[in-house]
Amino acid sequence: MNTSKVPELALFPLTAELNNQGHLLIGGCDVVDLANEFGTPLYLFDELTLRRKCREFKDEFCKYHPDTLVIYASKAFLNRASALIFKEEGLGLDVVSGGELSIAHSVDFPLDKVYFHGNNKTPEELNLALDLGVGRIVVDNFYELEMLNGLVGERGISQNILLRLTPGVDPHTHQYTTTGTVESKFGLPLATGQAEEAVNQALSASNLNLLGFHFHLGSPVSKIQPYELAMELLLRFAREMGKRFDLNLSEFDIGGGFAVPYTLDSKVPTIADYATALTGKLNGLVSGLGLSRPRLIIEPGRAIVGQAGVALYKVGAIKEIPGIKKYVCVDGGISDNIRPALYGAKYEALVANKALEAEREVVTIAGKLCQSGDILVRDINLASVHPGDIIAIPVCGAYSIPMSSNYNAMPRPAIVMVKEGRGRLIRRRETYQDLMSLDLI
Repeated sequence: MNTSKVPELALFPLTAELNNQGHLLIGGCDVVDLANEFGTPLYLFDELTLRRKCREFKDEFCKYHPDTLVIYASKAFLNRASALIFKEEGLGLDVVSGGELSIAHSVDFPLDKVYFHGNNKTPEELNLALDLGVGRIVVDNFYELEMLNGLVGERGISQNILLRLTPGVDPHTHQYTTTGTVESKFGLPLATGQAEEAVNQALSASNLNLLGFHFHLGSPVSKIQPYELAMELLLRFAREMGKRFDLNLSEFDIGGGFAVPYTLDSKVPTIADYATALTGKLNGLVSGLGLSRPRLIIEPGRAIVGQAGVALYKVGAIKEIPGIKKYVCVDGGISDNIRPALYGAKYEALVANKALEAEREVVTIAGKLCQSGDILVRDINLASVHPGDIIAIPVCGAYSIPMSSNYNAMPRPAIVMVKEGRGRLIRRRETYQDLMSLDLI
């Protein structure tokens, strides 16, 4: 079917198409049927898109820098089913908590390809990481450096580490997701001399093996120049540390934060754009500075799962304020996707059961939670909407589910993985009983 009149489809998973009824299909499944079968709100993940994005990152970066390890940033979205896919695709994992680490362990993820991040890892989390044999611990501060050295020493082993450094580069994203500036809570700043002090302490730590440096600028970063600037600052620093302390930089982790288009007017680099520019910058700097070529680590999260995920809602009440605004209220909201309220995130949407309908109207899609800020999409041009219609919002694979809550005692939604015309439940919907299961009277 000719879907050129539905430009929004470009934001949906790679398998998105329309059937003769004008219904949206993802992974060969009619999303209206899925909404009826599994209920709403409902999150869909397209397995083909997930796997294609994993392979695209590996292929594009390894094309120019063969010694590249792609580790998926679990905080974007991780459960056991997705962890198995990342394992099968040969990725590593970036984890930031004992919980994410435990999910990885539960599916026998190769722990030597797990990198443990975080600005305040607890002794319990570090002990768990050491017990399981995590490949790298990315040390964030002096407190952790000293504590980890002691915990490792008690076991009589050695632990490979990276140091998280703060280059002082502003990626010009939202202030809540900016992490590479000097005042960030993350990492050891270059500008204050603390990064150099940490290198000295790490090399002096009897139980730790410093392999290299890590930085992360924030997310989503839609420009390539901030990465290039941070890479140059850290590699020049690495050369200086080599002279002063005989440090050999064998691993260089440039983090993630790669942007994806959320709206039709978004302009962001492609995976190939990021790969070509960043590997070219790395190879040029390494050659120019006389450094040995390190293993390159990248940590895409959003850029792997963002497009693969779709949120489905059912329309209920419709409130029209004549001459002012028309609200279309759905059965989810900030309890399952807080990003619009928290970051001002913008989305497109489609009436999934009327994708080809010509009649259009400007509406605001509102959630059902008791907050005036519970708005999912403002002033969007949609097909004529009525109670019972299914609204599909694309690019919901990253951060919506991990940041979901039980605000207003709302059960978290079910998640379905779709592939070749079949949808399988990978997380059941929470029940009201689930909400009370941990309460004690």
